[in-house]
Amino acid sequence: MSNFILTLKLNTQPFEESILNKRLNIGRQMYNACLNELNKRYRALQQSKEYKKACKMTKSKERNKLFNSLNKKYGLTEYSLHDFVKQMQHHFKKNIDSFTAQKIATRCFKAFQKLMFYEANKVHFKKYGEMNSLEGKSNKTGIRFTNNKLIWNGLAVPVVIKRNDIYAQTALENNKVKYCRIVRKLVRGKYKFYVQLVMEGMPPTKYNKETGEVRNPVNEGRVGLDIGTQTIAIASNKEVKLLELAPSTNNMEREKRILQRKLDRQRRANNPNKYNEDGTIKEGNRDKWIFSNRYIKASNALAEIQRKIASKRKQDHEKLANYILSLGNDIKVETMSFQGLQARAKETTINEKTGNYNKKKRLGKSIANKAPSMLLTILDNKLKFQDTKLKKVDTYSVKASQYNHVTNEYNKKELGQRWNDFGDFKIQRDLYSAFLIMNVNEDLKTINRELCFRKFGNFKELHDLEINRIKSSDNELISSMGI
Repeated sequence: MSNFILTLKLNTQPFEESILNKRLNIGRQMYNACLNELNKRYRALQQSKEYKKACKMTKSKERNKLFNSLNKKYGLTEYSLHDFVKQMQHHFKKNIDSFTAQKIATRCFKAFQKLMFYEANKVHFKKYGEMNSLEGKSNKTGIRFTNNKLIWNGLAVPVVIKRNDIYAQTALENNKVKYCRIVRKLVRGKYKFYVQLVMEGMPPTKYNKETGEVRNPVNEGRVGLDIGTQTIAIASNKEVKLLELAPSTNNMEREKRILQRKLDRQRRANNPNKYNEDGTIKEGNRDKWIFSNRYIKASNALAEIQRKIASKRKQDHEKLANYILSLGNDIKVETMSFQGLQARAKETTINEKTGNYNKKKRLGKSIANKAPSMLLTILDNKLKFQDTKLKKVDTYSVKASQYNHVTNEYNKKELGQRWNDFGDFKIQRDLYSAFLIMNVNEDLKTINRELCFRKFGNFKELHDLEINRIKSSDNELISSMGI
């Protein structure tokens, strides 16, 4: 069954905001207590002889069964954590119901599982003010939505539904609420509260109010995507595009960097005892950090800019995903590990020309600013509502950046080589990769060469139009485009 989320603003009074803030803080304390208990149980597990023996075994079903039995023995399961949080919930029952307490425990356990499966190095405790959401398990007890109100342990907060918000009205009329989530956001220096309704079924279709036509229709056809850290190349039978990801955030990123430098200067000026002479932070210094009023004001301004950037970035990705779906619903993209690209290099290398050490920084900043993985997630979610999914092409088998369909050869290229030479003309590298990905077979491992020959003429025309559009644009171009 498909689900979608409807977010609505809560019309809170000051006393209701005070109660919600208190409950979020109680939820934070319960989360930290669960995490502390899991750390204790995990250390006891690691010190056991059975665990050390299991670690030495080769990967097999027997080894997995042994790990599962040890997890149950030492209480490293979701339901054992539910039993642990039950005692705390009785103490806070006037504020936190049993279902919400169980969801807090589940949230903590899922975060801790990443540590157990070596997907994370550490699970952090939540500081004061960091717990910004709580959710229930159903819409029958605990946190629930009834008669356009959020009902929870004595609170009955009305929800804001605008008269002209046809989408929200249609969603509430035609869909059932599975469970609710309370979310707190810092907007312009003040906390605002929202309720997220997780709805069963399909989201309502949006229509143009003036013409009555369907907004953002999904069309049929093949589409190939070659996504990078800052750009995306799109190839289809209708259009060929080379676009920058989340262009609306560029101006705000500069303002964000200026504020970050200002905060760093203020931190150093207020806490000279916390830094060494070379500017690094003193290890083992337990002195309390001093934050001035101007520092707090600048910190709030930075938080507001980061909120705006996140909102604009998501909006840009939603628009781009709708545009891609208008070109076709058979969408293919290469598999890519953005997590690996943003990690710092492990080995220390020396530049042969200068003799200096190469920086270990990689593409973390670009990925954080543009969030390419978020675009693919949004696109995949939209495709699921069309009973299909985003198709991930096997990068190592296809080798789209190396293949030439004319010669049927694979040739490695330097990263700075942004054009493919076909003799009489040249094709932009990313756009050509997107074209090849568009023509990958259903096995997602081989390129359909005959289809490439049939479609190449149309692609060449659309490619030239796109290159001319980019060259005539007044916008600052990204160097990886090669234009």
